[in-house]
Amino acid sequence: MLTVKTFTFSPIQENTYVLYNEKGECCIIDPGCYFQEERNELRSAIEGAGLKPVLLLNTHGHLDHVFGNKFIFETWGLIPHIHEKEKPVLDRAPAAAERWQLPFDHYEGELEFIPENQPIFLGDEKLEVLFTPGHSPGSLSFYYEPGSFVIGGDVLFNGSIGRTDLPGGDYATLINSIQTKFFTLPDNTKVYSGHGPVTTIGLEKMNNPFVKLY
Repeated sequence: MLTVKTFTFSPIQENTYVLYNEKGECCIIDPGCYFQEERNELRSAIEGAGLKPVLLLNTHGHLDHVFGNKFIFETWGLIPHIHEKEKPVLDRAPAAAERWQLPFDHYEGELEFIPENQPIFLGDEKLEVLFTPGHSPGSLSFYYEPGSFVIGGDVLFNGSIGRTDLPGGDYATLINSIQTKFFTLPDNTKVYSGHGPVTTIGLEKMNNPFVKLY
């Protein structure tokens, strides 16, 4: 089974996730550590728990989700895995960061592109890859059926949805992603979002004003 550890980083309050299996192998998803003390916190938590980072995933390429990519690469040698359609978004991240007055040391090395329908494995544990565009053109979500959770970046929040006014965003596409990829998951599925508290598919179906079904 996979265990989820959550960190909230940067002035944008982005949720970074570390998934680890029973052998101590871990996957880092959307490292948003901006300040040096945040990078130290993430490294200390991983090393203190005796974990071995083996995989770096980005749900999408917006600045707050990739602040720590270069740190992760330099610390553990992990190459970011991301959807191919997110490369232009990732390339724009430094300019976007300047506009937000949050300049950062951007990772500019090679990338591994994740196929939409090919699962990702952390040891023997399988993460299903869901293509969930709308907030960004190549947004991916990672569903772990045995643990009943999905890590969805900025697709669906507790009571809200991802913004669609940034380059490559599209409201109708995002709503379709939520309804066809998220709302087809079991109601008890926990949603670990890019910002804010955890929620469940069932709660969002009932209460989310943008996409509720009941």
